[in-house]
Amino acid sequence: MTLVQVMREEWADRTVALPSYQTAGAAGADVCANLPEADRAGGIVIAPMERVIVPTGIRVAVAVGYEMQIRPRSGLAVKFGITLPNTPGTIDSDYRGPLGVALVNLGAEPYVVRHGDRIAQCVVAPVVQAGFQVVESLDETARGAGGFGSTGFGQAAPRSSGKD
Repeated sequence: MTLVQVMREEWADRTVALPSYQTAGAAGADVCANLPEADRAGGIVIAPMERVIVPTGIRVAVAVGYEMQIRPRSGLAVKFGITLPNTPGTIDSDYRGPLGVALVNLGAEPYVVRHGDRIAQCVVAPVVQAGFQVVESLDETARGAGGFGSTGFGQAAPRSSGKD
């Protein structure tokens, strides 16, 4: 198991849960809003199409060779249109600042983030850093330069006859 060190901000409410997995098979740990004292009673209102950064009250240290991805919670996205404008957000292993979650309201109604709400999930994943090399040409593939939608839209992939 990879360990992520967590430090609470001095102002943070220590009764708000740290990131935690809700089921034994969960890939993502839920991350909660930990609002400054002035916002705790009323929450943070996100108007339609507005973006805000919601504080979590924590800082993390992710092990070298890993990243923490911040992803939307599907229930918030489907029910209310609340998602992340930069999904997934990446917390690098060398970042030690406050963990804030950028949320956007794509719904038609204002949405209130309440103190302690589960607002996102985090997935810890290995990172491979690649080298980049300038070349004069790239190898050919069946897809070639086909871009967005080039492999079909809403259609099943053609099946092979097995005689390729």
